[in-house]
Formats: sequence, C-alpha cells, structure tokens
Amino acid sequence: MRAVQLLLLACLVWGAGARAAQLRKANDRSGRCHYTFTVANPSESSCPEQGQAMSAIQDLQRDSSTQHAELETTKARLSSLESLLHRLNLDQAAGPQETQEGPQRELGILRRDRDRLETQARELEVAYSNLLRDKSALEEEKRRLRQENEELARRLESSSQEVARLRRGQCLQARVPSQDMLPGSREVSQWNLDSLAFQELKSELTEVPALRILENPTGHPRTEDGDSGCGQLVWVGEPVTLKAAETITGKYGVWMRDPKPKYPYSQETTWRINTVGVDIRQVFEYNLISDFVQGYPSKVHVLPRPLESTGAVVYAGSLYFQGAESRTVIRYELNTEAVKAEKEIPGAGYHGQFPYSWGGYTDIDLAVDESGLWVIYSTEEAKGAIVLSQLNPENLELERTWETNIRKQSAANAFVICGTLYTISSYSSAEATVNFAYNTGTGSSKSLTIPFKNHYKYTSMIDYNPSERKLFAWDNFNMVTYDIRLSKI
Repeated sequence: MRAVQLLLLACLVWGAGARAAQLRKANDRSGRCHYTFTVANPSESSCPEQGQAMSAIQDLQRDSSTQHAELETTKARLSSLESLLHRLNLDQAAGPQETQEGPQRELGILRRDRDRLETQARELEVAYSNLLRDKSALEEEKRRLRQENEELARRLESSSQEVARLRRGQCLQARVPSQDMLPGSREVSQWNLDSLAFQELKSELTEVPALRILENPTGHPRTEDGDSGCGQLVWVGEPVTLKAAETITGKYGVWMRDPKPKYPYSQETTWRINTVGVDIRQVFEYNLISDFVQGYPSKVHVLPRPLESTGAVVYAGSLYFQGAESRTVIRYELNTEAVKAEKEIPGAGYHGQFPYSWGGYTDIDLAVDESGLWVIYSTEEAKGAIVLSQLNPENLELERTWETNIRKQSAANAFVICGTLYTISSYSSAEATVNFAYNTGTGSSKSLTIPFKNHYKYTSMIDYNPSERKLFAWDNFNMVTYDIRLSKI
C-alpha cells in the first residue's frame, strides 16, 4: 500500500505539467472500494518503472534534507538577528546616560587644563612684575649712581681748583715780600710760626706689590694684630663693587677665589657661577682679576652634574658644590675636570627643607676658613637649627660636627672665620647686622650687632676668603667684597 502511495505521489510530481486529471471509483472483485486518480504526463507516454520511481523518491528525500538544513540555518540567523536587536535596544536605553557622561568628562578635563593654564599665566605675570620691579630699581640705582658720580666729579673739580688757588697763593706769599715788613726784618716761614728755623717738607714713597693693592685697595690693616693670626670679627666695612652680572641669570650667584691655590692657578684666578635657572652646570674661570672685572673668561667648565644653591666654594684646586635635588656634596677637580669624591651629608635637608631666609634652595652651604673646609646645614633631628661640620677636603668625610642653637631659616646667610660661625640678620636691609656668633672652640654662642650693609638690597651669597681676609658676596646681580677687622684672641 505504501509503495502505491509513493508511486501515486511520484506520478503527481511528474504530472505537474499535465492539463487534465481523472478520479475514478470502483469495487474490486472482492467488493472492496478502490479510488483511482489518473494524471497524464505531458512528456512521458507511460509511467516509469518501479526502479525509476524509487530514484525519484530518493531525490525528493535529498531535496527535503537540503531544505531542512537551510531552514535550520535560517533559524540560526534569525536567532542571531533577535540577539543583536536585543542588544541594540539595551544600548539605546543606556545611550543617553553615556552620551551625557562622555561630554561631562571631556568638559572636566578642559576645565582642569584651563585652570592649570590660568595658574601658569598668573605665575608668569608675577615673575614678569618682579622683573619689571627689579629693572625699575636698577634703573633708579643707575640714575642715583650717575648723579653721585656727577656730584663727585664737580666736587673733585672744585677741590682741584681750590688746591691750585691755594698753591698759587702760597707761592706768592713765599716769593713776594710783604709791603708791611719793616726794613731789616725777615719773613718767617708760613709752615710754623713758632720757629724761625728753616723747615723742609718731605714725601716718602713706599713700594707695594700690585697684587697686594688688588687684594686690599683700602690700604688699611686687616686685623688689629697684623696680617697673620686669628681673632673675633669686630667690624665689617662698606661693600666694594667689582662687577655686575649681564643677564637675568645672574640675579643670584656665587663667585670665589682659591685661598690655597694649586698650579696652574693663582690667588688672582677667579671663578663665577650664575645660579638662576635649571640644570646649572657652567662655571666661568678668569685667569686675572682684570679679566673678571671686564667679563672675559679664560675657560668655561661644564660640570658633569648640575649644582644647586649658592653654597659652592673653591679650595686647594677643587670646586666643592651640592648636587641638584640631593644632600650630596661633590668635589670637582678643576685642573683635570674630573669628580674626585662624593659624599651624602647624613640627614641634611635639601631642596627647600632648611634654606636661609631668602630661599634659593640654600639648604647646604659650604664654607672655607683658616682651618679648612666646612659645611653649614640643618636636619630634622636638629629641628631646623644650624649644624656645622668640618669636612676632609680629600674624601669629604665628616671629621667633627657641632649643633648650634641658631635657627637656620632665621638667618639670611652665614660664613666661618677662624672656626667661628657668623650669621647675617637680613638679606635686603641696608641696616642689617652680623647678629650671632657660634664658637666651635668653646661650643658657645653670643649675640652681636656688627653693622652689615646690603647695598643692592638682595644678598644671596656671602663667603669668607682667609687669604685675602675679605668677605665675598653676591648682592642682586652685583659681585662685591667687604673688608673686615678681627680682634686679638
């Protein structure tokens, strides 16, 4: 029966193009009812054999499997489309919030950038205002100095004329006899009316080496007990200006001579460092004092590591300085241009922790006196008080250390003379004083009131040179010296 049905189905498929079909109903011999459906095949004159029918059925089954696979593929694609549509719906639901958060984040970033730029602009404006103020002060000082020079020139000319007039008058009085003299009388010397004896005016000439004149142009004795020996500081003279810096980088700086020079250097060799800016490495060297005054360096050293602050010194042929942003002291040999030693100062503050009152990252300040090399600094343990240590100039080892009772940030600057530490009260006042002294020999300190003049109103460096018995200072672009006087010990 199944085979007949399949055969009929095959006939139906093959006869899809027939123009007519017939359905007949009749009883067979046993009386059972049979239905007969007849379709004429337009291309075949007779129905295929049973083998051909089975082949057609297999073809139909393969077509059915192919359609079923395509249906499953279509279902899978439809499921993918439905999942994608679901995600799109979710994104659309969350989209407005994310759309708002994105621009808000960008707006916040832009506002922060704007605030940062405004802060930088304000800082630049303040710096520019300070520069303008300094420029105005310098111009005013220049005008004042020009007026003083003109006034001094006028006074000098007037004095010269007065001296010439007096000389002419004396010559006339000496040569022309007075008309009031009685006959037989003689003229008495005008130099001493109490004596009738002849008086001879003498002038004595003393030869002085030129280097000594350069070291001490005033000609006054440096100490009350002679040029040799130590004592306590009792007097500081008026500042003598040797040179002014040419650019803004020279507002602060340090300049020095070696009190214990080594070949090829002499006591005239001068070094100078401008310390305004970042990555400070240049050290200007001048063979002669005249070259230094005129601004003609004989050599420019480039340090292998940048320095910080105005605390550098030259001693025994080496430059000693503090490495930038560190508590390390470095010994740089000038002749060989090589670093010979480095040493961290234990616990020393640096980069603005314990500077002098004027700032400038002057946490570590090196100094030289008759006994050698010193370092002035402070520590957390000392609670900001000045700590003074003597250094070995070869390897920079700390040989001895003293903790004073002088607060470092209250001092404008400090220096060492004959083993005694001295501090300055102000870096800008014209009426400043040397206000404290700490004696390392006795371990005691005392207050002082020795006048000290900041002529240009911004002293950023003060050092003592024991061979010249002078203070070297850098005051607002200007390199100056101070004569000093020491008492007997």
